[in-house]
Amino acid sequence: MSAKIKVAILGATGAVGQRFVQLLENHPWFEISALAASERSAGKAYTEAVNWKLDTPLPERVRKLPVLEAKPGFEAAIAFSGLDSKVAGPIEEEFAQAGYAVISNSKNHRMDEDVPLLLPEINADHIGLIEIQKNKRGYKKGFIVTNSNCSAMALCLGLAPIDQAFGIEKVMVTTLQAISGAGYPGVPALDIVGNVIPYIGEEEEKMERETQKILGKFKNGKIENHPMILSATTTRVPVIDGHTESVNVKLQKRVSLDEVKSAFRNYFSVPQKLKLPSAPEHPVVLKEEIDRPQPRLDVNIQKGMATIVGRVRPCPIFDWKFVILGHNTIRGAAGAAILNAELLKSQGFLS
Repeated sequence: MSAKIKVAILGATGAVGQRFVQLLENHPWFEISALAASERSAGKAYTEAVNWKLDTPLPERVRKLPVLEAKPGFEAAIAFSGLDSKVAGPIEEEFAQAGYAVISNSKNHRMDEDVPLLLPEINADHIGLIEIQKNKRGYKKGFIVTNSNCSAMALCLGLAPIDQAFGIEKVMVTTLQAISGAGYPGVPALDIVGNVIPYIGEEEEKMERETQKILGKFKNGKIENHPMILSATTTRVPVIDGHTESVNVKLQKRVSLDEVKSAFRNYFSVPQKLKLPSAPEHPVVLKEEIDRPQPRLDVNIQKGMATIVGRVRPCPIFDWKFVILGHNTIRGAAGAAILNAELLKSQGFLS
C-alpha cells in the first residue's frame, strides 16, 4: 500500500477549515500533516485554537498538532485553502510559487482566466488550464485550482444534466441559503430568526459569472463561457445547512417531462467512472415526492456530495421549473475541494 499524500489546511480553525479536518479523517489517499491559521492561533495546539462546531468529535490525531502560520515551509504536497478572501489571494499565490498544489475554496482566483474553476462531474477537462497557468506565472511545480461558490455549485450540478441533453438558453434562480454559508459566528440571531434576508453581498454576481465559466468549454487554451442568460436572486433563511434553490429554465429544444426527469436520473460522469473516494454514486438525485427536497430531510443524501432535485414541472413563462438542494459546507466547500484533489491525483498532477 503506497504512502498517503501529505496535505496542509490553510485557515484550519474556520468553518471551512473544520469541515476539511472532518472530511479528511481516515481519507484513503490524503493525510493531514499541517494546520495553518492566523497569527493569533499560531503556536497553539489545534484543540486549543479551534472552536469546534461540527456534530462529530474533533479527530484525535489532529488535536495536538501545532497551528502554524500560513506560510510555505511545511511538509505537504497539497494546500487546501479555507482562508478568508480578505487574505487568501496573495497567500495562495505564494504557496503555488513554492511548489504546492493549492486547492482553494476562496473566491480570489475563481475567475482568473488561467485558473480552473473545477467541478469534476461537469468540466474535468478544464484541468488543461494548469500547464498554461504554470507557464504563464512561472510556477515550476505548484498551481492553483478553485471550487465555486456554494450556491453556484448546487445550481451547476442541477443544470448540467439538462444542458448536456437538451441545451439551456436562459435560467432564473432564487436561492434560500443556510446561515452556515456565512461562516461562524455568521448572521446574528436577531437578524435571521423568523426572518428572510433578501441580500447576500456579491452572491448574485458570483452565481451568474461562475455558472457560465463552470459550464463553459475548454477550447484553444482558454474557457469559452456558456452563452446562457442567467439571472440570480439570493436570500438568507434560518436553516443551518443546505442551500435550496428555485430554478426556471428555457431549453434549446422542446422535450417531455419524462425526458427531463430521465436526464436528471441518469446523469453520471467522470468522478463516478473513476470511482473517486469522495464522489457520490449519484451526483444528481431526483426526488419524486411533491414536497421534497427539504434541507432537514435530504441535505445529507450521498454524504452531502450530491445535488437533490425535486418538484420538476412545466413553467408557463420558461419551459421547466424545479427545486434543487445542495449541502453548502460539504459539496459547496470542503468536500468539493477534496474531490478536486482526488481528480487531480487520478490524472497524475500530484505525483
